[in-house]
Amino acid sequence: MPVQGIIAKKVGMTQVYGKDGRAIPVTVLTAGPCVVVERKTTAKHGYSAVQVGFVEDKRVKHTTKPMQGHFKKAGVPPTRMTREFRVPEADAINPGDKVNVSLFGLGEKVSVTGTSKGKGFAGVVKRHHFRGGDGTHGSMHHRAPGGIGASAFPSRVIKGLRAAGHMGTDTVTTKNIQVVEIDEENNLLVVRGAVPGAISSYVIVNKAGSRRTGK
Repeated sequence: MPVQGIIAKKVGMTQVYGKDGRAIPVTVLTAGPCVVVERKTTAKHGYSAVQVGFVEDKRVKHTTKPMQGHFKKAGVPPTRMTREFRVPEADAINPGDKVNVSLFGLGEKVSVTGTSKGKGFAGVVKRHHFRGGDGTHGSMHHRAPGGIGASAFPSRVIKGLRAAGHMGTDTVTTKNIQVVEIDEENNLLVVRGAVPGAISSYVIVNKAGSRRTGK
């Protein structure tokens, strides 16, 4: 399959043992199966890509009428999660084609993109790793940010200043993660280490160095 990535769902973390008996922390992902929903061409859309949908066990409810027509045109069932992946113009990929975990190989390096866990409102020490003030001598300045700008000029706080605020729910990509195990029968992909996102959240798994549209 010429598609260089797949949509997956995070199952959770566990550990496996290598040939030398050492424990390896891994993340288990349900990688697909996915189905091609739309083929985009340079002549019609300005770029060459495929829109892929993640097929789940439960039927998708509350699909809008425009999306119902979109899936019906492709001859595939509605999916909750869709993403686009760049493909060469010459590749013969059509709506209805399957994309599964066999796309990857053991020992291959992949990149995983997901949405980080939300942490709510956080201060500068937790959010930006500020050192904080002295803990002794009556400092009274333990976790405060300190000065935030000059008073004379420019007499305002500069945009982009690191400050307290909402932490998490950012798009995060972890690169060059090794594929440890592949279970094609159960559509499971086991990768080394942690990946961004909470349990049951969607992630995008790309072959290392591949390009995705992000739409």
